[in-house]
Amino acid sequence: MPYTAQRDFVVQRYLLSRVLQSILVLFGVLLLVFFLVRATGDPARLMMSREASDAEIAAFRHEMGFDRPEIVQFGDFMAHAVVGDFGESLNYRESALALVLERLPATVELALVGLLMAVVLAIPLGLLAGSRPGSWADSASRFMGLLGQTVPNFWLGMLLILVFAVRFRVFPSFGRDKWSSVILPAFALGMVTMGQMVRLTRAAVLEVRNQDYIRTAFGKGLSSQSVYIGHVLRNVAVPLISFIGVEFGYMLGGSIYIETIFSWPGLGNMVAQAVANRDFPLVQAVAFFTSFVVVLLNLMTDIAYGLIDPRIRYGK
Repeated sequence: MPYTAQRDFVVQRYLLSRVLQSILVLFGVLLLVFFLVRATGDPARLMMSREASDAEIAAFRHEMGFDRPEIVQFGDFMAHAVVGDFGESLNYRESALALVLERLPATVELALVGLLMAVVLAIPLGLLAGSRPGSWADSASRFMGLLGQTVPNFWLGMLLILVFAVRFRVFPSFGRDKWSSVILPAFALGMVTMGQMVRLTRAAVLEVRNQDYIRTAFGKGLSSQSVYIGHVLRNVAVPLISFIGVEFGYMLGGSIYIETIFSWPGLGNMVAQAVANRDFPLVQAVAFFTSFVVVLLNLMTDIAYGLIDPRIRYGK
């Protein structure tokens, strides 16, 4: 087989395997979403108010199809879920998926700004810390890493409101009315990512800086800036791309506390209200859609990872 044809075959096999894995993961998500609702008890009783009579609950159970065999219910659920039909929200009386799509831009905005803050702060600090072990930058990177790993984001969010919204009145404490409204919740959401990213960048730089090709670059008379940006950062980018893609998905799905604290009108705030109101069709729609976005981001990250580093797609 010619080299070009062999390379194309390996790339196609790599892409196909990742797509099939993503489909299996999504099927598993649908399975969990369906059975977890039923594992908590009779869904009809959970969805109806506590004041509802047995007759009203029985009528609702029949209307929703909960009195049918579970295998039949699951087949019907799958058939509707693959086309994005998760039923009607019990609280809003609208399509659950339409409500999810309506709140999605706010959550994406929050996650993007938080991720951008993490990238802008963590990567330069990690590069500086890895290139100068024992310096002030190294101490600062370790402190940021420790802070991001140990401080709960909901506690940090409340502290930010107390200091910057109540005490100094620099930023708004709730809502999405101004561009400045996103600063505090995005920083609180991205703090964990900052801590992880600065540690990852620092560790990768420490590993790469002692390689032979780095010493060769310095031996050719290249400046430190040229070596670290043109050589070190290029190799550090491989694990960073994988981390950023996965972390962005987690930030989309893990913003419930932050959105609730800052009254941010996104998916996290809506799912918290849906759980409180026992709006299970809406909870199912949010759970599946968030999982779908995370799986899609992981798939795109795997593809980018394989294109950047051929060893990944060749299984080496």
